[in-house]
Amino acid sequence: MSDASYLDDGQRLAPDIPVAAPSDYFKLLKPRVMTLVVLTALAGILLAPVPPHPLIAFVAILAIAVGAGASGALNMWYDADIDAIMTRTALRPIPAGRLEPESALAFGMVLSMLSVFTLGFATNWLAAALLAFTIFFYVAIYTMWLKRSTPQNIVIGGAAGALPPIVGYAAATGEIGFASVVLFAIIFVWTPPHFWALAIMKHDDYGRAGVPMMPNALGTDRTRLEILVYSLILAPLGVAPWFCGFAGPVYGAIAAASGAYFAWLAWDVYRKREGDAARRASLKLFLFSISYLFLLFLILVAERALHLFGIV
Repeated sequence: MSDASYLDDGQRLAPDIPVAAPSDYFKLLKPRVMTLVVLTALAGILLAPVPPHPLIAFVAILAIAVGAGASGALNMWYDADIDAIMTRTALRPIPAGRLEPESALAFGMVLSMLSVFTLGFATNWLAAALLAFTIFFYVAIYTMWLKRSTPQNIVIGGAAGALPPIVGYAAATGEIGFASVVLFAIIFVWTPPHFWALAIMKHDDYGRAGVPMMPNALGTDRTRLEILVYSLILAPLGVAPWFCGFAGPVYGAIAAASGAYFAWLAWDVYRKREGDAARRASLKLFLFSISYLFLLFLILVAERALHLFGIV
């Protein structure tokens, strides 16, 4: 097709504009991240002493998920320039030319407002304010500032990804509870070793884009040490829900075993620094880190659900 669109009679209309498929808008939401947000927010809701009505809980989870998706859309809108440079992100809808940046911006802004006001009217305005802060922190503080200015970007910015349990708990109770703060801490400490394992493998990508990720700014050896330190903190922290009494022995046993394996994989990353062995070690840690967090929160949700229904 030429660079212009035409009516049937040949009348010229305007230069072609990318026509995005619904799947492109869905990709803006970062659905894999949304899945984790749903699970962690649900854990926060189920930790409430008196969980809300199932319909209210469903609306709350939906609003939190949409808010997370809005953050992803706004992140892709702002990061389109560096996404186009990096091989890992070059096929996203905006750099691939399937979606106009203005469309992603409008989509993200509408979803942000919709999610915050829905959560406020359905539950309470503390939860809505926390959701609004989460979106603001991820987009303005992490994406627009920290990501391009400091190798500690993912450490500080990780707070946004760790907030869903607190938002969920607040939606159910109208307050911020100790249990939800513990879950926040687990996700917050998990984020650096999870993301840095990927960054070690993709440091050339980040270097071309000018993003000061830890391996590019401070070197891969420093990154490996930081991964190990955070992992050694995470291993006992992951058991804290059982130790603090809001998770059962099954959770405690699996958290202890998986945390120990996480630390061992981090040690493997620390000691293997050259060639294919180093790459395989980083890939193993990255892939297991995803399973680790999903497993912990899935077991916690299952235990709380069984307790809620009086089964255990």
